[in-house]
Amino acid sequence: MSREAARIARRLIAPVRDEIIALAQTLVRIDTCAMPPDGNEASAQRALYRLLKRNGLDVEIYDTGFLTRSDHPLVRYERNYAGRPNVIARLQGSGRGRSLLLNGHMDTVPPGVGPWRESPWSGTVRNGRLYGRGSVDMKGGLAAQFGVCLALKKAGMRLGGDLLCEAVVDEEWAGGGGSLAARLRGDTADACAIGEVSGLAVFRATRGGHFFEINIRAGDPAHYFSRSEVIGPAIPMGRLLGWIDRWASKRRRIKKGRAYADFVDPAPVQVLALEANRFETRVPWSVPLEAKVRVYFQFLPHEDVESVIRMVKKSFQEFCASDPFFRIHPPHWRDIVYPPLAGHELPAGHPWTRCLTGAASAVLRRPVAATAAEFPCDAFLMQNHFGIPTLIFGPAGAGAHNVDEYVTISSVIRTAEVLLAAALIWC
Repeated sequence: MSREAARIARRLIAPVRDEIIALAQTLVRIDTCAMPPDGNEASAQRALYRLLKRNGLDVEIYDTGFLTRSDHPLVRYERNYAGRPNVIARLQGSGRGRSLLLNGHMDTVPPGVGPWRESPWSGTVRNGRLYGRGSVDMKGGLAAQFGVCLALKKAGMRLGGDLLCEAVVDEEWAGGGGSLAARLRGDTADACAIGEVSGLAVFRATRGGHFFEINIRAGDPAHYFSRSEVIGPAIPMGRLLGWIDRWASKRRRIKKGRAYADFVDPAPVQVLALEANRFETRVPWSVPLEAKVRVYFQFLPHEDVESVIRMVKKSFQEFCASDPFFRIHPPHWRDIVYPPLAGHELPAGHPWTRCLTGAASAVLRRPVAATAAEFPCDAFLMQNHFGIPTLIFGPAGAGAHNVDEYVTISSVIRTAEVLLAAALIWC
């Protein structure tokens, strides 16, 4: 069955190959950077809506502002949702099969401060790679997913079950707002595939994550040129970094579970930003009065995230109480987003896991096993909160959240073929 589905998928995707790549280029060339509390997805969402409408698809664009009126625990009330629309296309099945949801996010992170070889929104194709912010995270995956809809529509083929394909807002910065809005309004399915970058691997598990900042203020600017002791937080920050490093070592030794069994660092603890004084010439040479660090703890699917965070905070309090500097100058802990992201895991033997791995193996003509993602995403929301079995499958590339991001053209097409083959089998 998988082999036949792969053959049909390759045949149906071939006529829309150029349209898929053109769609990916179009989306990359539109700036959709989200910078909380705001987003910038609307222009790209409208462009996607118009393209799908021109191709005769049943497509809807709707605002997510209603989220602020929901009492769901995952709503980020500090964010602005009004004016940030989701897009959903539906291909109604004959009613004899199971339904499938293809999900992806339109928002991206900013281009950063490092120099790009070309504009982050160039959409340049060079040596089989499409360059630009969001190309691999995850507009290449979005183009592949909607390419499945275009291919089925062009072929006039009707699946047994419904196929839903959506582009959502507010996934970056630990958001989840777009996927949450879609589920709260009632769009659901018997299974879900998220087109995040996976390098053409099937991810059946994802990590959770928590982001927080620790700020230290100490010293008196009047004491820099004086006989008094010059107090500053920069050197004590080194001891705080040592506390973080000890947690990183501890987390490398936790019980990994099956999905993350081959990960050397299954639940990383990372420093994302560190600041005291700056090296710019406009900043005088002086001992800083403030130092801060941004930390990212990741969690495995089987962990009780809230319990681990309480343990970390208790350890932080004990560390501060034992340090002579921090006893006098207590640091301030700030959770950047709350609640934290959870992990998710779908069993290797689940019918949807077997279906997608079988489709991928048949299309790619090599064995494809289900493994685990190196990142959190909206999968936990879909599965843990709304009961939709969820897997990750997307294209290959590099540079996500960094400069010179790219996605490989061939992997975008392979992603579309695999997802279409899976839909033919599942639905």
